[in-house]
Amino acid sequence: MRDNRGVPLYREEGVVLRTHKLGEADRIVTLLTRGRGLLRAVAKGVRRTSSKFGARLEPFMVADLQCFEGRTLDTITQAETLGAYGPSISADYDRYRAGSAIVETAERLAEGEVSRELYALLVGALRTLAAGRIPADLVRDGYLLRAMSLAGWTPGFGACVRCGAPGPHTAVAVQLGGSVCDSCRPPGSPRLDAGSVALLSALLAGDWEGALGASERERGQAAGIAAAYAQWHLERGLRSFSGPRA
Repeated sequence: MRDNRGVPLYREEGVVLRTHKLGEADRIVTLLTRGRGLLRAVAKGVRRTSSKFGARLEPFMVADLQCFEGRTLDTITQAETLGAYGPSISADYDRYRAGSAIVETAERLAEGEVSRELYALLVGALRTLAAGRIPADLVRDGYLLRAMSLAGWTPGFGACVRCGAPGPHTAVAVQLGGSVCDSCRPPGSPRLDAGSVALLSALLAGDWEGALGASERERGQAAGIAAAYAQWHLERGLRSFSGPRA
């Protein structure tokens, strides 16, 4: 499809990951899209108070977009809201911190590839986070583990990931991919409460009913493993984990 100037137009569905200012009134929007993967595009005039769709292009929003192709950056010409998750997430500190970790991870994983499964997982995580019925840290940690799994790094929290000895085991070696028996446990690997290992398994499976019964201690231990596992495989730290956690 082309506009009246012959410029190629296309429609796409995307999640706004982050934005930054461009000039006095424009903004560069980084999105994870359903069909094109990672996309950076210019939204002209969205910082003006008269803009009709500026609020639709804020972080955590899901939008149906019309864009035209440019030489360096594409330009967004229309945006219709499909999932208005931004206001609810941004209004709550815990949800905002969790959401920031989720979209940062999504951006890292999306570099260089298109995955509709990762896109669907991201939209589902933001929808759940915005609803507020599941604690923000559980939504974040479940997303991290499941996103790593979709990217090809599925952690194991049952049998020993090194020798296959039947579990469950309470020692976890992030660098080996999950739970390990005492014989395979590398020096310094953390030992968790049994409930924390069960929580990690529930989060990986998307079992919210099982996850909601975890104690604060178990949630804290699981959060540490989920963050360490994601950052190990991304091979660099996540900015969203540099301060206090949700």
